[in-house]
Amino acid sequence: MARHGRRRAILKDPPRVLIVEARFYGELADALLEGARDALEARGVEVDVVTVPGALEIPAVIAMAEEAGRYPTAPRYDGYVALGCVIRGETYHFGIVADQSAAGLMQLALKGLAIGNGILTTEDEDQAWARARRSEGDKGGFAARACVDLIELRGRLRVGLGGSAA
Repeated sequence: MARHGRRRAILKDPPRVLIVEARFYGELADALLEGARDALEARGVEVDVVTVPGALEIPAVIAMAEEAGRYPTAPRYDGYVALGCVIRGETYHFGIVADQSAAGLMQLALKGLAIGNGILTTEDEDQAWARARRSEGDKGGFAARACVDLIELRGRLRVGLGGSAA
């Protein structure tokens, strides 16, 4: 019978994560970043942060960082946290940014990257704040914890989940 549940993590100590944050809504970005940093530091993760103008740039920068990690002078990251906010406006642009940023992250994740998606897509600023504040939704912290969980799971999958046949 296979054993299920959480086992001790198989990670290098400590993992290194890159947070890529979109600064289009600066104060919201600050709230998301605070939650993400605190969550990562609580789990002993080394953190680097880069900023980009908006959510559409996040997947491209994650891909660049992953490629750069192949060179001896660049850091190698175990995972990534995507932080940003897309608030619906009066044009179709919201749909493009929301859909394409999520699609870009999913394409990278399907290649084996551990990515916590903390890009908010909301109808208005009040919804965004309710999700960004640590005292409410803490989506920055949620995305960071998801990233670390994915790093751990990837490590377990690479060595086998364990369990025995009965």
